[in-house]
Amino acid sequence: MGELGPTVRLAGPVVLAELGWMAMGVVDLVMVGALGADSIAAVGLGNVMYFAVAVAGIGMLLGLDALVSQAFGAGRIDQCHRWLVQACWLSVVMAVPVVGLNLALIPWLGNWGVAPEVAALAGEYLGVLSWGTVPLFLYFAVRRYLQAMNRVGVAMATLLGANLLNAGLNWVLIHGALGLPALGVVGSAWSTVMGRVAMFAALAAYAVWHSRRHGTGLEATPRAIDLKAQRRMVGLGWPAAIQLLLEVGVFAIAAVLAGRLGSAELAAHEVVLNAASVTFMVPLGVAQAGAVRVGQAIGRRDRAGAARAGWAALLLGGGFMACMGVVFLTVPRPILEVFTRESEVIRVALPLLAAAAAFQLFDGLQVVAGGALRGTGDTRTPLLANLAAHWTIGLPVGYVLAFPMGRGLVGLWIGLAVGLICVGVFLVGSWAWTVGRWRNGDPKPGELEHQPVNS
Repeated sequence: MGELGPTVRLAGPVVLAELGWMAMGVVDLVMVGALGADSIAAVGLGNVMYFAVAVAGIGMLLGLDALVSQAFGAGRIDQCHRWLVQACWLSVVMAVPVVGLNLALIPWLGNWGVAPEVAALAGEYLGVLSWGTVPLFLYFAVRRYLQAMNRVGVAMATLLGANLLNAGLNWVLIHGALGLPALGVVGSAWSTVMGRVAMFAALAAYAVWHSRRHGTGLEATPRAIDLKAQRRMVGLGWPAAIQLLLEVGVFAIAAVLAGRLGSAELAAHEVVLNAASVTFMVPLGVAQAGAVRVGQAIGRRDRAGAARAGWAALLLGGGFMACMGVVFLTVPRPILEVFTRESEVIRVALPLLAAAAAFQLFDGLQVVAGGALRGTGDTRTPLLANLAAHWTIGLPVGYVLAFPMGRGLVGLWIGLAVGLICVGVFLVGSWAWTVGRWRNGDPKPGELEHQPVNS
């Protein structure tokens, strides 16, 4: 398949950037691991609760995949710049309610059945982490703009530098070094905030430098808010935002339910979730590359090329995750020992990793298929799939198995696996249906036609 090569070249740096992004969270978890199960559980719970809210803002920016890549495919670099400016405005506006809601959640953590000591630590962590929201959203806006124009290497380099900075700051702030006091989990939160500021600053500086070097006119782009452009971004972004809220919300509720079973259970849940999240970063990066390749092909009016790009991305993402499912089944203990050496946490986590192995393939397929559909401008189909699979099937099944049927944490994870399998099957079928309609000469609902931002 001729599309495999270009997709791999684009996806490689994006995947490494996603792994770098995930590595920051893993490093946080590992470096607080020496403080005990309560600290592991608190950092994991704090991150889950934070992203359960912040993911809405991140999702609102996913429309840039289609808007910028299709404009780039049509040769309208000026429109790419204008979408970036409008995305930056949207990022700042969205950050206000996200920070407010996260801070409002803190007093409620102790009312959800989580151990009081874990809830107190998670609240301190979440309170500091929330102040990194503005640079986080701006970072994602600039990154998606650059990716959609095939400028992917800089994001990889930025994440590498941010990881080094984060690890160093964790060492200094968590355990106390260089004459500073040991701040514990709060120190980890501050290192993450400073890492986000550095990431945004680095990408923004590169975008300006690249435009000046090649004379593309970014610095001359109008800075005012364009309400028409904002409506188009929000129109594309809100289904993606709600989709991510639904998906992350399922895991946030699962974390709360796991916390009701005990600190060791919550720690095991977070360890396995982080292990599964590491592998997920690869198809997530492939999905972004697929969205860009599909969008650029549509901008060129090349639907056959768009179809090839989507299938190539599915082959790459699905193939990798199938291999990871086998790895989870064959060498579970060494994987878990990367995150913790506590024997009780490992004992509880072992069967959870087997459940995670069962959904690896389908998790990869669903995110890549969603990316391919997003490249066409269709963000609503993934929303409906996640609503049906996770909330009407996966979570109810997991709850019934875990509590009424007494299967505990394993039952909860079986439910999560069932939901992911369902959404994976549905979205691959949706992509196949989309391509079939193209072959019959029919347009796909939601596909964008190129329209100038300020026209």
